[in-house]
Amino acid sequence: MTNIRNRIEHQFAAFARTIYHHRFKTLFIMIVAIGALLSQLPTIVIDTSTESFLHKTDPALLTYNDFRDQFGRDEVVIVALKPQQVFDINFLKTLQKLHTDLEENIPYLDDITSLINARNTRGEEDLLIVEDLLENWPENKEQLQAIKQRAMSNPMYENMLISKDGTFTTIIIQTQSHSSTGPENEIMEGFEDFDDTIQVPADKKRKYLTDEENTEVVQAVENIVKKYQSDDLPIYIAGSPAVVHFLKEAMMSDMSKFMLLAVLTVSILLYIMFRRISGMVLPMLIVILSLLSTISLMAIFGVPIKIPTEILPSFILAVGVGSSVHILSIFFHRLRKTKNKEESIVYTIGHSGLAVMMTNMTTAAGLISFANASVAPVAELGIFAGAGILLAFIYTIVLLPALIAIIPLSSKKTESLRKNNRIMDTILESIGHFSTTHPKKILFVSFCITSIAFIGIFSIQFSHYPLKWLPETNEIRVATEKIDKELNGSLSMEILFKTNRENGLYEPELLNRIETAGNEFIKISNQEFFIGKAWSVTTLLKEINQALNGNDPAAYTIPQNKPLVAQELLLFENSGSDDLEDFVDSQFSMARLTLKVPFVDGMLFDPVEKEITDYLNKNFADIDFQITGLVALLAKTFNNTTTSMAESYLIALAVITLMMILLIGRIRIGLLSMIPNLVPIIMMLGVIGWFGFPMDLFTMMVASIAIGLAVDDTIHFMHNFRRYYEQSGDPKKAVFETLHSTGRAMLVTSVVLSVGFFIYMFASMQNIVRFGFLTGFTIIMALASDYFIAPALMVLVNKKRA
Repeated sequence: MTNIRNRIEHQFAAFARTIYHHRFKTLFIMIVAIGALLSQLPTIVIDTSTESFLHKTDPALLTYNDFRDQFGRDEVVIVALKPQQVFDINFLKTLQKLHTDLEENIPYLDDITSLINARNTRGEEDLLIVEDLLENWPENKEQLQAIKQRAMSNPMYENMLISKDGTFTTIIIQTQSHSSTGPENEIMEGFEDFDDTIQVPADKKRKYLTDEENTEVVQAVENIVKKYQSDDLPIYIAGSPAVVHFLKEAMMSDMSKFMLLAVLTVSILLYIMFRRISGMVLPMLIVILSLLSTISLMAIFGVPIKIPTEILPSFILAVGVGSSVHILSIFFHRLRKTKNKEESIVYTIGHSGLAVMMTNMTTAAGLISFANASVAPVAELGIFAGAGILLAFIYTIVLLPALIAIIPLSSKKTESLRKNNRIMDTILESIGHFSTTHPKKILFVSFCITSIAFIGIFSIQFSHYPLKWLPETNEIRVATEKIDKELNGSLSMEILFKTNRENGLYEPELLNRIETAGNEFIKISNQEFFIGKAWSVTTLLKEINQALNGNDPAAYTIPQNKPLVAQELLLFENSGSDDLEDFVDSQFSMARLTLKVPFVDGMLFDPVEKEITDYLNKNFADIDFQITGLVALLAKTFNNTTTSMAESYLIALAVITLMMILLIGRIRIGLLSMIPNLVPIIMMLGVIGWFGFPMDLFTMMVASIAIGLAVDDTIHFMHNFRRYYEQSGDPKKAVFETLHSTGRAMLVTSVVLSVGFFIYMFASMQNIVRFGFLTGFTIIMALASDYFIAPALMVLVNKKRA
């Protein structure tokens, strides 16, 4: 095994010499290749929708797509107004102006509903009249009072268009479910909705409303609402399209701002460490090219940037800087001794090339093991982060030596670096002495601290609550929490009932069961989660029945006669209203039951969904049913995330362990080397548990960076320790030699990156604050593990020999 490693190291050295002698050719080839790759960068898109968390073939997403094709988009923008009095003639005129302004200026609008055009179903003798609530504008107080009484007594309006206490009123904005972009959408436009029995081939399916189009809608609503908002008329904007838009804006603002600050901080620290411009520019150039190339790969394969993949720049920064700093640290150290650039490059790549390759391949292999994750962004992050690491390796081994060979390096800079190294050498000397003199004490104290951290793991609370990522004073968070409280929810859960036969919904017995189900579900409550309202075709049918029975409130019931059900629904269709298509399909074989729910922690959705499923299995065993809608996707996402990440991390650790054994060449030492890898991860998880941080998607992503950095440092330490131990046979001397060579690069990398990530703690979004703190903390713990635990283990298990 030693001979194989030696041959590989010699080949790396020979490769570096070739690069040096053909540096201009190498640079030209790299520029052409990178330029071709980066040409695809402008085609990258961003998708922050909830459905983007699921794979395109996921059954839950396919069900949701079928629902959207049939009934349209279930996600609505809610504009809630709190006037002095809702039923005041002046306010109603303002409401009408706002309603008209929104209707005329919002793009991709499908429907808009408020008290102005709310459905008012009534009967006059034998006629069924379906008109707008304010079809006839009130001219006096008596007429206004009659409209108020009609609105407040309508069960469908309650907590939908007006709050129960009558202090809030809303405008409900429903957008088109399909995008307007793409030639196939123009061709298919109108045909899918003409007859819902027509089966459209999968490759001809119209594209759903895009993230950019959703942004246009929310921005238009926001701009219009500002014109009407005042101290006397507070207006709140909520609903999942608005939340998604503001989350995306806040995330991109914070991540881009603090990523730039992190890059600036890292650059400054690199300059301080190396005391030369090249020591700052070269690592950052490798990182930037690696990141842009990775994003270009995503664009080539049509993979959009999503919320979890927004940490990709941070990941590439961490791993890319680590590899290039290791190379530059050894190179400058060697150059100071030899004054020969060619020999220094050849020595550096021969010395650290194999270790850099193994660190990058091990980290990439661990990440690529995420490829089978059931959460789409996690799988994509694993694939493209792994690809980005391999690109960073290629740029580090090929482009970096070529640039070093071309760039003139003055000897004065190498002499000034000597002063910097004296302080570093003193620190490393002290660490080496302590870790080799007291190995058992170090391991005992480490075991105690790690045990305490391990206990904290059992206190971890899983969470998927994007709304809480925003500051408490954020306008969209305030608006959503206000509307959830005053109007009993801002999201919806959908249940589809399929009879699989034409006119199957005419059966009064089935309609009674659907009505009962809605009433039972309203009783469900789980901590902050509740079901605030339920409505279906039975709600519409009760309205019709009441109107045809002299508007008698006692007739607000479901007709218990099949022909009568059919007749009343036919009368409604002939009234000129198209509202029936919002509840049933054209064949009257499928109906939807909509449940209104608040925007709460995703972990609360799953138990409620299970309770609903148990009820449906018991009471609807004779027909097909499906639970879908945005809330169902949130629950699915949360379940997929926890199981996927747990499985992926176990696979990643198994892959990394195997590669560590192959690198070191001994099973026992390979397994022991995983201890310094696992300790920082356990410490990070312990901090999450003890400090009560929620284990959300962003927190889970920290572990991927933790694994990458911990593995990198450990491989570099073990690789060089093995080399020096084979040369001297003295484990203590090998530890000192390792710390004075690769240990210097480990210190530079860890200090630079930890400070860079701690910068994120000044962000406005709580998930990014926790991400920065936990990543910086884990980097420090990884360095401490490799400075103290790894040397202590090596001294104890490796005997001194002649």
